[in-house]
Amino acid sequence: MKKHLLTAAFALAAACGPMAAADADPVLMTVDGHDIRVSEFEYLYNKNNTQQMQPQTLDQYLGMFVNYKLKVADAEHAGLDTAATFRSEYDGFKRDLAKPYMRDASVEERLIQEAYDRRRTDVKVSHIMMSLEEGNDVRLDSIRREILAGNITFEDAARQYSIDRGSSGNGGLMGFVVPGRFPYSFEMASYSTPVGQISDVVNSGVGYHLVRVESTEPNRGEILAEHILLLTRGKTPEEAEQARVRIDSLHAVAVAGADFQDLARRFSQDPGTARNGGALPWFGSGAMVAEFDSAAYAIPDGAISAPFKTNFGYHIIHRVDSRQLPPLDELRSEILRSMGNDDRANMPEQAVTDRIMSETHAAVNPKSLKKVRKMIEKCGSYDSTAIVKLCASDLVMATFDGGEPVLLRDVMPYVPFTLSIDIDNAVDMIGGAAYGVLKNSVLDHYRNNLAETNTEYRNLLNEYRDGILLYDISNSKVWERAAKDSAGLEEFFRNNRDRYAWSEPKFKSFIIFASSDSVLNAALAYADSLSTDNPVAFVTEMRQHFGREVKVERVIAARGENPITDYLAFGGDKPAADARSTWAAYAAYKGRIIDAPETAADVRGAAVTDYQAELDRLWVEELHRKYPVHINQDVFEALKARRQ
Repeated sequence: MKKHLLTAAFALAAACGPMAAADADPVLMTVDGHDIRVSEFEYLYNKNNTQQMQPQTLDQYLGMFVNYKLKVADAEHAGLDTAATFRSEYDGFKRDLAKPYMRDASVEERLIQEAYDRRRTDVKVSHIMMSLEEGNDVRLDSIRREILAGNITFEDAARQYSIDRGSSGNGGLMGFVVPGRFPYSFEMASYSTPVGQISDVVNSGVGYHLVRVESTEPNRGEILAEHILLLTRGKTPEEAEQARVRIDSLHAVAVAGADFQDLARRFSQDPGTARNGGALPWFGSGAMVAEFDSAAYAIPDGAISAPFKTNFGYHIIHRVDSRQLPPLDELRSEILRSMGNDDRANMPEQAVTDRIMSETHAAVNPKSLKKVRKMIEKCGSYDSTAIVKLCASDLVMATFDGGEPVLLRDVMPYVPFTLSIDIDNAVDMIGGAAYGVLKNSVLDHYRNNLAETNTEYRNLLNEYRDGILLYDISNSKVWERAAKDSAGLEEFFRNNRDRYAWSEPKFKSFIIFASSDSVLNAALAYADSLSTDNPVAFVTEMRQHFGREVKVERVIAARGENPITDYLAFGGDKPAADARSTWAAYAAYKGRIIDAPETAADVRGAAVTDYQAELDRLWVEELHRKYPVHINQDVFEALKARRQ
């Protein structure tokens, strides 16, 4: 039995209802001293009824729910909730379950809408890029001031200073920005800087930039096209000229009506598209280099462009189709994937972190940082002696409401190990580590207390926790016990023999299959030396002795249920040989016709199921004697009245 099937017994279906504050969520019952609130009971009741062909009333479900909670209480008394395997599984689920509650969905939705709105507008930009080498941000800011003062043009500055080879030769002109394909900070600067103006220095994570917005226009939609490319990059001037002449010839042939895809497959030198007839995926403004972009948007659907040149070589384009910007719902998944690859990925979580840090007044103490400085100064420098003293210090570095203070000795393991740095840098490094430890402490505290403040989360968490415990304790008390307790099962069968009466006699036997008649005779003889009191042991011994030469099956079958037993016991015709079978001979061993089952093994499936039900019934009776249950009838009646 699977664990998830178990929780389904108490319903694993739809999402739970709206959250309720603690004072609006009264205690419905107390089981073994544990309070159970209305929201949890109602949550599981609603789920349970989605699983039922015939919905239960609240009164009908109440008894089942109490028994469920009593079993969980028994699991707790057995210490199952403290077992290492349980704690590992539960803690992992708890952390995963908390993730949606540790992020602000409204921030994510705002970012999605922002990304879509930006796709409505095509923004053409130029930029100057410098590496992230220290000091280049200051240097680039100086260049910006020189441009604004009129001492140098943006274009000349781009040619002189920009490290982007793709645009520097064009005076920094990049073309259209494609939302989601550039670093978010670069995209922000492109869409927030007015036309004709230059942004402040932007750190994109791959370089420092100055962005100048050249123009904006409504989104031009997307294009589906095929193209032919003749490469000139790396070619001699003579080879480049040959490519130009050849592209003119191909253009003339294409315009005259030749199959464009056939021409692309035969002559295009673009390895990524030639084999597909030059076909490109749908693309929008800025997805291609500027010259390609301009040529594609300059012609109507069905037209073929004039030859044009890019840094790659000479092209001609066949514009196949075009479409307007799809609605947001169609782009939502794509936008989310794009957001997951840039700075926006952590913004929903950061919004929650900032809120919790503010609400709990979490802060690193500036006075403590001054004391850290004095401790280092007393050692003369930030060296191994200073580090040892800092690692042993109980100095409170940071605090937040409701949680344990962050001590210096707790912070030091997270400080990068480095020597020979000045005291200012050492203090800054320790302060940064202190903030990191503080933030993690605040988030852990919030996560651990989330069940106290969020009803939805608490109910989901309780369902999972109780489901694991219920499975483990039920397996021990009922399912596994019924399977292993042969004596108990046999006694249960004897006491309830009337339940298993047959309407007609059955043939009870071992059927021995053999690879030949001689092997069958040997198997029958060897079987006489064994006991059949334990059928499983008998079958195992025969298999071990004869290997693949023999197969033994224990059968109980009435007339008409099995062709072989019909032949062996009830006078039926011998079944036709199966060409695929490896068994050349078979015979019944110790077979006889019986009118009723003799042992529990004769009706094992039904007997085990019934024995499990009996063990469960006795267990529940014991639980009601062991653990107190109090139901608040006023609260229960109010719940029923509200749901009517």
